[in-house]
Amino acid sequence: MRQRSLIALTAALAAGSLTLTACGSRDDSSNGSGGGDKTTVVIGIDAPLTGDLSALGLGMRNSADLAVKTANKKEYVKGIEFKLEPLDDQAQPSVGQQNAQKYISNKDVLGVVGPLNSSVSQQMQKPFNDAGLVQVSPANTGTELTQGDGWKTGNSVRQFKTFFRTATTDEVQGAFAADYLYNKAGKKKVYLIDDQKTYGAGLAASFKTNFTRLGGKIVGNDHINPEDRDFNAVVAKIKKTGAEALYYGGEYPAAAPLSQQLKDSGQNIPLMGGDGIYSAEFPKLNKKAENDLATSVGKPVEQLPSAKEFIANYKAENYEDAYEAYGGLTYDATWSIIEAIKLAVDGNDGKLPSDARKAVLDAMSKVKFQGVTGTISFDEFGDTTNTLMTAYKVKNNAWAPEYSASPKLD
Repeated sequence: MRQRSLIALTAALAAGSLTLTACGSRDDSSNGSGGGDKTTVVIGIDAPLTGDLSALGLGMRNSADLAVKTANKKEYVKGIEFKLEPLDDQAQPSVGQQNAQKYISNKDVLGVVGPLNSSVSQQMQKPFNDAGLVQVSPANTGTELTQGDGWKTGNSVRQFKTFFRTATTDEVQGAFAADYLYNKAGKKKVYLIDDQKTYGAGLAASFKTNFTRLGGKIVGNDHINPEDRDFNAVVAKIKKTGAEALYYGGEYPAAAPLSQQLKDSGQNIPLMGGDGIYSAEFPKLNKKAENDLATSVGKPVEQLPSAKEFIANYKAENYEDAYEAYGGLTYDATWSIIEAIKLAVDGNDGKLPSDARKAVLDAMSKVKFQGVTGTISFDEFGDTTNTLMTAYKVKNNAWAPEYSASPKLD
């Protein structure tokens, strides 16, 4: 049998019936498609799959996996078999940088989804950019990642041609949170805390700018170590200020005990944060989370007609972990890479181009489709054109949507 197969393979190669490309490897399996070899294309997903933030990271991995499985099942790109390669960055920038190099060295990788943390992304962007490898984050909100530090003075300049995101920016999220807390919740005096990380500090700065512009007062400002879990010292400081709310720039592992200790001290005021605390883990870790607030990108997928198929298919796969806050955005991020690959293949007579990474990057600016979270497309900075935000409140130990809008920026 082996000799007969070798003869057949040699004949096929001589006839030119097998096509090998510079990027992508041939897959002998037709995956039930009825014949013909396929080129394997790898899409990476980088996220914290272990550690404190793994609830969000695992939801991201599963959602990317679902997008890849859906594309293969539909044979969405003829002749292409997609494969997902998950890597765990442990929410550590140094690990993310190592993962970036692993993806770059695998020539079958034509796009990477992730990461969760803006600080991790800062170590991945330049290597991807130098390699011409597309990166699409469903969760990075640091405005400077796409527009540089000049965005604060109205001098936005695109930083990396390979970086895109389906999540909107801290500029948008901070403005929305400030408007909600000041005009909807009626809070005029706020204590401000951030965790000194890229995401948390940027979000807190945007909130402060917009809250004071509206007429609100920041009655105190502090920084914490996100690894700490005892916040009684800063809680005591908050109590002396008469703050009507605490705004926290950071993520749920620290936000949950901070909120509980705030309430334990007798201060019946809400903690508000961004999408980094919008996780089902927050009320699980915080026995006094009731009435706390969070903002997150888009509307809850459960309210979107466009998300019905995603939710049904996710349940059908029986993933052990929930899709969490970034599930829909991750599916859309993954699908945007799939769409770009399709454009590249369709524009090359149905074959993967020899310069596949460049072709996929060139196609990203043309990507536009109806995704799980709405219309997916990217502006001149690589930012999503969808700036819809939703404010949530903890009710009966679970997040409940309160208000949705697209904030107007000056």
